[in-house]
Amino acid sequence: MRGHYLTGMSRLWRVALIATVLIVLSHLLDGWAWRHLVDPEVYGNDRGRLLRVVGYYPLWVALAGALWLQTRDRRRALFLGVVPGLGGLVAEVLKLLLRRERPGPHDGEYVFRAFSERPFSTSGLALPSSHALVAFTGAWVLCRLYPKAWPVWLVLATGCALTRVQAHAHFLSDVTVAAIAAWMVVELASRRVGSLEARDERRETRDEAKVAP
Repeated sequence: MRGHYLTGMSRLWRVALIATVLIVLSHLLDGWAWRHLVDPEVYGNDRGRLLRVVGYYPLWVALAGALWLQTRDRRRALFLGVVPGLGGLVAEVLKLLLRRERPGPHDGEYVFRAFSERPFSTSGLALPSSHALVAFTGAWVLCRLYPKAWPVWLVLATGCALTRVQAHAHFLSDVTVAAIAAWMVVELASRRVGSLEARDERRETRDEAKVAP
């Protein structure tokens, strides 16, 4: 038990260290990305529109419905359909707390909105990117459900995030924070699902023991 606890803590510290490094690096590269990762017409073609839709929550609801129709696995379908929505909610809450505005209206400069100004509106706020957080939440879920195809899931989510930067709708750090927050949402949700599955298995074992001669 103690060894399991220490292993879990070690993993947590590694994840925290990697996340911190990525967030710091992305902030250092925000200026470069603002100047060089630019495509004002990114959503004027099918590729850009496709990638943006990966961050559109109703897509994940539709995919969850398809998964249920194919497998009749209610728990997996709910996992895919609900968790990206939770990611979107987390994005909105973080925007209200962090309050950094979109880079476009400020020519790539960091500008933070005062808490006294529209305290409960996320309009014009950018940290983290909602599209990127929904996209990465869905991608991390698929990585757990279908791990062999993980490059496909992460390429789609990364592509969605990149288009948000190219459109000057977000800083590079906005989408980086979104990807990390999405991983945390899926990690917590996975633990909850795992505990429910373990509870159901214990219940089935007890039921089988009761009916056994």
